[in-house]
Amino acid sequence: QVQLVESGGGLVQTGGSLRLPCAVSGRTLSNYGMGWFRQTPGKEREIVARITWSGGNTYYANSVKGRFTISRDNAKNTVYLQMNSLKPEDTAVYFCAARLLVTTTYNFWGQGTQVTVSS
Repeated sequence: QVQLVESGGGLVQTGGSLRLPCAVSGRTLSNYGMGWFRQTPGKEREIVARITWSGGNTYYANSVKGRFTISRDNAKNTVYLQMNSLKPEDTAVYFCAARLLVTTTYNFWGQGTQVTVSS
Protein backbone atom coordinates (compact mmCIF):
# COMPACT_ATOMS: atom_id res chain seq x y z
CA GLN A 1 0.00 0.00 0.00
CA VAL A 2 1.05 3.56 -0.70
CA GLN A 3 -0.29 6.64 1.07
CA LEU A 4 -0.13 10.06 -0.56
CA VAL A 5 -0.64 13.50 0.98
CA GLU A 6 -0.57 16.64 -1.19
CA SER A 7 -0.12 20.18 0.02
CA GLY A 8 0.94 23.56 -1.30
CA GLY A 9 -2.18 24.61 -3.16
CA GLY A 10 -3.63 28.09 -2.94
CA LEU A 11 -4.51 31.29 -4.74
CA VAL A 12 -1.95 32.88 -7.03
CA GLN A 13 -2.02 35.58 -9.69
CA THR A 14 -1.45 34.94 -13.38
CA GLY A 15 2.26 34.53 -14.01
CA GLY A 16 2.96 33.39 -10.49
CA SER A 17 4.41 30.16 -9.18
CA LEU A 18 3.47 27.39 -6.77
CA ARG A 19 5.18 24.21 -5.66
CA LEU A 20 3.08 21.23 -4.72
CA PRO A 21 4.72 18.59 -2.53
CA CYS A 22 3.32 15.07 -2.31
CA ALA A 23 4.50 13.11 0.71
CA VAL A 24 4.63 9.39 -0.07
CA SER A 25 4.72 6.51 2.40
CA GLY A 26 4.88 2.80 1.72
CA ARG A 27 7.32 0.05 0.93
CA THR A 28 9.50 -0.46 -2.09
CA LEU A 29 8.77 2.92 -3.60
CA SER A 30 11.24 2.20 -6.38
CA ASN A 31 8.58 -0.09 -7.85
CA TYR A 32 6.18 2.81 -8.36
CA GLY A 33 5.68 5.50 -10.93
CA MET A 34 4.29 8.81 -9.72
CA GLY A 35 1.99 11.24 -11.45
CA TRP A 36 0.30 14.57 -10.99
CA PHE A 37 -3.23 14.95 -12.32
CA ARG A 38 -5.73 17.78 -12.28
CA GLN A 39 -9.47 18.06 -12.54
CA THR A 40 -11.97 20.87 -12.96
CA PRO A 41 -15.75 20.59 -12.49
CA GLY A 42 -17.45 18.89 -15.41
CA LYS A 43 -14.20 17.67 -16.94
CA GLU A 44 -12.34 14.41 -16.75
CA ARG A 45 -9.21 14.13 -14.69
CA GLU A 46 -6.15 14.71 -16.87
CA ILE A 47 -2.55 13.84 -16.37
CA VAL A 48 -0.20 16.78 -15.96
CA ALA A 49 3.16 15.08 -15.47
CA ARG A 50 4.64 11.77 -14.40
CA ILE A 51 7.98 10.44 -13.20
CA THR A 52 9.45 7.07 -12.33
CA TRP A 53 10.56 6.85 -8.73
CA SER A 54 13.99 5.44 -9.38
CA GLY A 55 14.74 6.27 -12.98
CA GLY A 56 13.61 9.86 -13.13
CA ASN A 57 12.09 9.54 -16.61
CA THR A 58 9.48 12.26 -17.03
CA TYR A 59 6.47 13.09 -19.16
CA TYR A 60 4.53 16.35 -19.43
CA ALA A 61 1.20 17.24 -20.96
CA ASN A 62 1.61 19.68 -23.82
CA SER A 63 -0.39 22.29 -21.95
CA VAL A 64 2.23 22.52 -19.17
CA LYS A 65 5.44 21.66 -21.00
CA GLY A 66 8.10 24.27 -20.34
CA ARG A 67 6.20 25.71 -17.34
CA PHE A 68 5.83 22.79 -14.93
CA THR A 69 8.53 20.50 -13.55
CA ILE A 70 8.01 17.21 -11.76
CA SER A 71 10.77 15.94 -9.49
CA ARG A 72 11.28 13.60 -6.56
CA ASP A 73 13.42 13.61 -3.45
CA ASN A 74 14.05 9.98 -2.57
CA ALA A 75 15.51 10.83 0.82
CA LYS A 76 12.35 12.70 1.79
CA ASN A 77 9.94 10.34 -0.02
CA THR A 78 8.40 13.36 -1.66
CA VAL A 79 7.36 14.15 -5.21
CA TYR A 80 7.09 17.78 -6.27
CA LEU A 81 5.27 19.68 -8.96
CA GLN A 82 6.85 23.07 -9.56
CA MET A 83 4.41 25.26 -11.46
CA ASN A 84 5.66 28.49 -13.05
CA SER A 85 4.04 31.05 -15.34
CA LEU A 86 0.64 29.99 -14.10
CA LYS A 87 -2.44 30.76 -16.16
CA PRO A 88 -6.12 30.93 -15.20
CA GLU A 89 -6.69 27.71 -17.16
CA ASP A 90 -4.37 25.93 -14.71
CA THR A 91 -7.03 26.40 -12.03
CA ALA A 92 -8.02 22.92 -10.83
CA VAL A 93 -7.79 20.42 -8.03
CA TYR A 94 -4.40 18.75 -8.32
CA PHE A 95 -3.96 15.12 -7.32
CA CYS A 96 -0.85 13.08 -6.69
CA ALA A 97 -1.07 9.42 -7.72
CA ALA A 98 1.03 6.26 -7.75
CA ARG A 99 1.06 3.13 -9.87
CA LEU A 100 3.09 -0.03 -9.87
CA LEU A 101 5.50 0.15 -12.77
CA VAL A 102 4.19 -3.15 -14.16
CA THR A 103 0.77 -1.57 -14.71
CA THR A 104 -0.61 1.48 -16.47
CA THR A 105 -3.33 2.15 -13.88
CA TYR A 106 -2.83 4.59 -11.04
CA ASN A 107 -4.28 2.80 -8.02
CA PHE A 108 -3.28 5.12 -5.20
CA TRP A 109 -4.46 8.71 -4.92
CA GLY A 110 -4.06 11.63 -2.59
CA GLN A 111 -6.95 13.78 -1.44
CA GLY A 112 -6.16 16.64 -3.81
CA THR A 113 -5.19 20.25 -3.33
CA GLN A 114 -6.92 23.27 -4.88
CA VAL A 115 -4.94 25.61 -7.11
CA THR A 116 -6.65 28.83 -8.20
CA VAL A 117 -5.02 31.25 -10.63
CA SER A 118 -6.62 34.68 -10.77
CA SER A 119 -6.54 36.80 -13.92
